[in-house]
Amino acid sequence: MRNDSEIKIFPGSASVEFTKRICGYLNISEGESTVLKFSDGNTYVKIGEKVRGKDIYIVQTIGLDPNNEFMELLFWVDAFRRSVANSITVIMPYFGYAKADKKDEPRVSIRARVCADCLETAGVDRVVTMDLHSAQIQGFFKKPVDHLYAANLFCDYIRGMNITDYVIVSPDEGFAKNARYYSNKLNVPLVIGSKQRTSHNEKAEIMGLMGYVEGKHAIIVDDFTISCGTLTEIANVVKNRGALSVHAFVSHALLSKKGVAALRESPIEKLVATDTVHNPNIGGCEKVTVLSVADMFAKAIRIIHNKESLHELFD
Repeated sequence: MRNDSEIKIFPGSASVEFTKRICGYLNISEGESTVLKFSDGNTYVKIGEKVRGKDIYIVQTIGLDPNNEFMELLFWVDAFRRSVANSITVIMPYFGYAKADKKDEPRVSIRARVCADCLETAGVDRVVTMDLHSAQIQGFFKKPVDHLYAANLFCDYIRGMNITDYVIVSPDEGFAKNARYYSNKLNVPLVIGSKQRTSHNEKAEIMGLMGYVEGKHAIIVDDFTISCGTLTEIANVVKNRGALSVHAFVSHALLSKKGVAALRESPIEKLVATDTVHNPNIGGCEKVTVLSVADMFAKAIRIIHNKESLHELFD
């Protein structure tokens, strides 16, 4: 087994605090690096130490500023490749462009595939991410993609809430398979919403509900939220159908300021999310609880570095 001190982890500008948590768990120092933004909008990255022959891990989420964050990530991969690193593993806690996973209307780009091609062209050897919007995106890459899940962490938290007579609620049919994992793990019923989205304005309409919530506590699960539109819509529906309370769990909290305001006005009592995205907008919001998944990524890095199996992270 290789020593943790041999692991070289570098932070992208979007994941500075997250990288510190990972390194704290592994009890190592983060790599020395510099990121500058010039007045014309150009991004400059520089590695601050020798990496020749090293196995490198660069941590960069693609979240609130996806275009700049993704370009910076490409520059990091290129810099490490040109510095003759032995391998380059991208730790991408949230892959924002994963939402664009198909051609669902004429004359549009499959942006997730473009991002995968760009990363591989730049020289990435492996990608580790969490709760992709669609698991099929792993197939967009020719290189290995390790897909971690927040579900077990959330299930443990739900058990700790000590509530009875609750149901898991999926906002739509698209997330039903993921939501079914929660219902099976927790041995509770699953309720599925029927959602319709007619434009790109991040507003969705809940057309119906499959299942019963009357007299039950409703726990909504989803992969991410920005405007909180879908969550508030489904929360209103289940409350109108007689739910006793509403809680929501999302892997990635990209809430805008309007989204936070919508959450505060909604019947959702608590929104639980992970720290895959550093989001200043949710700071101070009494309805939001953030759970860290940095230790899960740290374990994944250690396992990969030791050339072992990631299977234990999915038990």
